[in-house]
Amino acid sequence: MSIEGDTITAAFGRTVQARPDAVALRSRDGDGWRTWTWAQYADGAARVAAALAALGVRRGDRVALMLRNRPEFHLADVGALLLGATPFSIYNSSAPEQIAYLLGHSEAKVAIVDDAEFLGRLERARAQLPDLAHVIAVEPAAGAVAFGALLEAGPVDARAAIAAARPDDVATLVYTSGTTGPPKGAAITHENFTWMIERFRRRLGIDLAGRAVISYLPMAHVLERDVSHYLHVAAGAQVTTCPDPAQIGAYLTDVRPAFFAAVPRVWEKLCSAVQSQGMTGAAARELIGLDACEAAFTGGAPIPPAVHRFMRDIGVPLGEGYGLTESSFVVTYDVAEARVGSVGRALDDVELRISDDGEVLARGPFVFAGYVKDPLRTAEAVGEDGWLHTGDIGEIDDAGYLRIVDRRKELIITAGGKNVSPANLEAAVKSHPLVGQACVVGDRRPFLVALLVLDAEMAARWAAERGIEPLTTAELAAHPRVLAEIAACVDDANSRVSRTEQIKRFSLLDEEWPADSELLTPTMKLKRRGVLARYADEIDALYAPVAAPAAAPA
Repeated sequence: MSIEGDTITAAFGRTVQARPDAVALRSRDGDGWRTWTWAQYADGAARVAAALAALGVRRGDRVALMLRNRPEFHLADVGALLLGATPFSIYNSSAPEQIAYLLGHSEAKVAIVDDAEFLGRLERARAQLPDLAHVIAVEPAAGAVAFGALLEAGPVDARAAIAAARPDDVATLVYTSGTTGPPKGAAITHENFTWMIERFRRRLGIDLAGRAVISYLPMAHVLERDVSHYLHVAAGAQVTTCPDPAQIGAYLTDVRPAFFAAVPRVWEKLCSAVQSQGMTGAAARELIGLDACEAAFTGGAPIPPAVHRFMRDIGVPLGEGYGLTESSFVVTYDVAEARVGSVGRALDDVELRISDDGEVLARGPFVFAGYVKDPLRTAEAVGEDGWLHTGDIGEIDDAGYLRIVDRRKELIITAGGKNVSPANLEAAVKSHPLVGQACVVGDRRPFLVALLVLDAEMAARWAAERGIEPLTTAELAAHPRVLAEIAACVDDANSRVSRTEQIKRFSLLDEEWPADSELLTPTMKLKRRGVLARYADEIDALYAPVAAPAAAPA
């Protein structure tokens, strides 16, 4: 079926009509599950739409969502869309200053938050938000409208609301993670998403109607919003919501999804869990809850080839995809014919090429509508000919498989003028289970060094298996056997590159780098500027001259 000119709400209406009594949403409720059928989902969203309208929300107004992964997110998002408003998500870890910027920049009229803790951070920013008229909380919170009250409103006419939606209406704003400055608000339309989701479904190659999917990554990121919301709406998948991403391991073994998407760090953790048990094949898939998985996805950052290869070796059909916020989701993906080291081939009808200077360019109806209030940066991102400039350096082989070499802005140029890709080295080093994060440094320096973060959980397990007495993470990071193991890992990575691309020295850090911090984006991408600033002294120490041996006494 062609979906040019489609809308998310129309896709939702088709699914509700086809599967009214099937379970659409599940959430943990004590020892059991709370469920919503598609008919209940539609009724709830229509009531949310009516309640928002009563609060003064109109077509085109922005509604901010700061919610954990829970059914109420889906009702609120679809409810806002039925009203013609634009819902958008804020990362749950956002500080008051970040909340103030995002709500102020978007001119949000209403904010829906999870609970009193989230409300407290928003209230500290509220004095700076003259456009914010109402705050709604899902869990009881003083000073906020109860979300339950929205569900008591008389529902809007869903059919009329669906018919009123236009393909070029903005479906959401996705604010970039701000690795190089204030976040940019990418406006993405209904047609951007529906066009892309349909092409992704074709490449996925499985029918997700009624099949299990888990929602656990931030809805403020385009990956999770596509996988467990728009794909769910279009394909009729059954979504189980996991409000705490740290619990994804337990949810995997409870839910056993048919399709599972994760950023590389999650796959690294799953790989380490299997390897630590010495399992292979079907037993390993069952151990991590992926024995019913018919297709899997990794994206958002480069996955170490060794991790990708291991997952496929034990029978997990893992394919790597490539895309960005501005492309509405992924522009390349392969699962049945995935190749380790490649992010796959272009999806059907996606135009993809490499520019003269090596940049990956993409074109099609999936290209976003532009950055809110920022025509200059919009023009930098999308040329007059419609090509989206991804900012990534890539290569396409004769079979059409794309390989990402690096970010244009992250290439290291050493003092000797050598261009080096830090991402490739970092991925190689992170393939070792003891390494949680890696940042290669060397711009305008004589050689490359690396800051490596010890994975505390894996280090404790690794030490116990070798009879090393229980030690703190700091003690393990300084332990000779741990340092020797990491050094061997670095040597192995160095063996795959030229001498000028090798890591000459490294520092093993014992403190975790949290997601959505000055060091990492919410999806665990490096914020290099933040890392360089935070660890300036450690980096300078790595470049300090090695002391010459003392002269022998006369």
